[in-house]
Amino acid sequence: MNWQRARTDEKKNERKEAVYKAAFSLFKAKGYENVSFNAIATEAGFTKSNVYRYFDSKEDIFLLIFAELFENWFKECNERLGNLKQNAPESDFAKVWVDTMSVQPKFLDLIPILFVSLENNSSYEQLLNFKRLSKGLLYQLTIEISRIYPEIQDEQAFKLLTMSYAATGNYWAAATKNNTLNRIYQQEEFQDLKPNFEYELSTAIEIIIKGLKAG
Repeated sequence: MNWQRARTDEKKNERKEAVYKAAFSLFKAKGYENVSFNAIATEAGFTKSNVYRYFDSKEDIFLLIFAELFENWFKECNERLGNLKQNAPESDFAKVWVDTMSVQPKFLDLIPILFVSLENNSSYEQLLNFKRLSKGLLYQLTIEISRIYPEIQDEQAFKLLTMSYAATGNYWAAATKNNTLNRIYQQEEFQDLKPNFEYELSTAIEIIIKGLKAG
């Protein structure tokens, strides 16, 4: 791509979007650790020095992508949780979680990478902004959780979220990551072993909720 300094907000946003798309494509194809800042710039059609005009590191790029996807998922999930009545069946909560996750495959692909990114070279400012965003959104979800299930309050509500995220990442990875296993599961004799993301995640979340309510 022929680079000229972007002089309008629209042009700057176009450049950032190009970098987002390039980074996401590389993260998904090669894994987070195998992608460099320079590779992202090359994939986007820019030089490394020019991409530095907008981002400090690949960690910053990742956090910005993840934050946008996180907000998109949160808006739908929080809205649908708001329609659940107090003491709704655990299966209703699980359905909301699974349904809103299932339509966000990009978000699902990046969930396992999040903590790897946070442990590396994120800038202080970008990491602080992300932490503030995630804390605020998660807090709103805990309010809904405590409204629906009065037995699950405060730290227990956060525990429900963290355990549900962990289960989501694990089941999504099992269902999508290994192409060789997927080929095997397509054979009739192994159909019963094929991972079922929606069913297994729903079951896990129901068990988590019941356990927290009982504890």
